[in-house]
Amino acid sequence: MDCKVSNGSGLQDEHITNLLVFGFLQNCSNSNFHKELEVLGREVSMPAYLPEDYDDGLQTDGNRCSYFLESGERDSQGQEEIIQDIARQLAQIGDDMDHSIHPGLMNNLAMQFMNVNLSEEDRRKSLAAALEQVMQTYPMDMEEEKTMLILAMLLAKKVADHTPSLLRDVFRTTVNFINQNLFTYVRNLVRNEMD
Repeated sequence: MDCKVSNGSGLQDEHITNLLVFGFLQNCSNSNFHKELEVLGREVSMPAYLPEDYDDGLQTDGNRCSYFLESGERDSQGQEEIIQDIARQLAQIGDDMDHSIHPGLMNNLAMQFMNVNLSEEDRRKSLAAALEQVMQTYPMDMEEEKTMLILAMLLAKKVADHTPSLLRDVFRTTVNFINQNLFTYVRNLVRNEMD
């Protein structure tokens, strides 16, 4: 798989990808890593896991009191909701694609992530190699970037299902992989939904 050169993702870019991958994992069915996901949510400041005393101006009808928010905060909240919706939709597609990943491939990938001697770059390469194998066996009835994005997140889900303690590592590697290889697609996906 060709790895595209990236100028590096900014903090905002990484936040978009964090939200997308986290939302995907949160919305996948039949996962065995709920406790680890909750911890990860607190570590990467996901909206679903804000501290209990956080007051975001939620009204009794379930809406946020938007006049208390700065314009940038409203835009950011709107973007986060759109990303969560996209993640939910992709997780539904991922649930349908779940059967396409061979258990042997999954076991090998999980073993790579368990190897403490592997660098982040080596883990990313292992994820890319596994993704390339899955892409070769998966029918292309949707655009290639979308398939690659869903399958990358699905591989992360399956590694975390296999060994829940690997969730943090596989999450970070998947976010890095997406930022390096699919970020333009992700950004366009979010922009198209915002328009």
